[in-house]
Amino acid sequence: MPELPEVQTIISDLNRKIKGDTITDFWSDWGKAIKGKSVEKFTKEIKGRKILGARRIGKNIFIDLSGGKTLYIHLKMTGHLLVKRVSHNVDRKSKDYFDDRVNQYIHHIWKLKSVNCRPLTANCQKTLEFSDVRKFAKIVLDDTQKIAELPEIKKLGVDAMSPQFTLNKFKEILNRRKNKSIGLILMEQELISGIGNIYRSEILFEAGIAPTRIIKKLNSQEIKKIYQSIKKVLAKAIKLRGTSDSDYRDTAGAPGNFQKILRVYRQAGKKCRKCDTIIKRSTLGQRNAFFCAKCQK
Repeated sequence: MPELPEVQTIISDLNRKIKGDTITDFWSDWGKAIKGKSVEKFTKEIKGRKILGARRIGKNIFIDLSGGKTLYIHLKMTGHLLVKRVSHNVDRKSKDYFDDRVNQYIHHIWKLKSVNCRPLTANCQKTLEFSDVRKFAKIVLDDTQKIAELPEIKKLGVDAMSPQFTLNKFKEILNRRKNKSIGLILMEQELISGIGNIYRSEILFEAGIAPTRIIKKLNSQEIKKIYQSIKKVLAKAIKLRGTSDSDYRDTAGAPGNFQKILRVYRQAGKKCRKCDTIIKRSTLGQRNAFFCAKCQK
């Protein structure tokens, strides 16, 4: 599932590529993904609306529209968004990322017209396409003021890259779960939103802390190191446009680059880059955790 760095990459792309565009039409062959509305009603309610911008909370995407409406999208396991120009498909001379297999499972298409463009000019027409091989993703349209009150959004904890996530806030969160392991806490979206299985392992390796360490046994210096590692690892992953260890792709259909420098995630059986100890894998909270028994204590 795309985590905070992948979703932030998508948000940055959307704001650069489609902010200011107008939705002219919508198509879907998987209406079950659109919650609470038929495809026809959904289409009617978004047509003619201008895209004001994109934002996120944790792993959740919000596209604000004119007229006080917001699209809420959760990519789930295999979803990703692609932005294409209509003219891109005309007389192409070379293969690109859009041709890759992982980008071929298109189930929803928003048709867009760029700002300040003449009607029927191909260069001004775009599509926002939703590829999702397993069809688990979710699309919701609601009033902008009501989106934050949706149960699944309201229960989310502080975003891991927000200014509100300070060291003191982190300590406060840990104090609520003193008898749990740090590896579990980092994955609890109700406490800290945005961190999943990939970055949990990478953050704790960076901090030199074993995922099984119980919160109450961590000292203040170790807690500070974990906090700093959260910010450092996520910032680096955002800079490298996320991790593509499965279906995640950016809006150009391209993979991220963070998987090229993974140090423990899915590295079980390989030598640690720091000490040559074999990386181990264990189950923590029904998910795999990867760690180096020598570097992480």
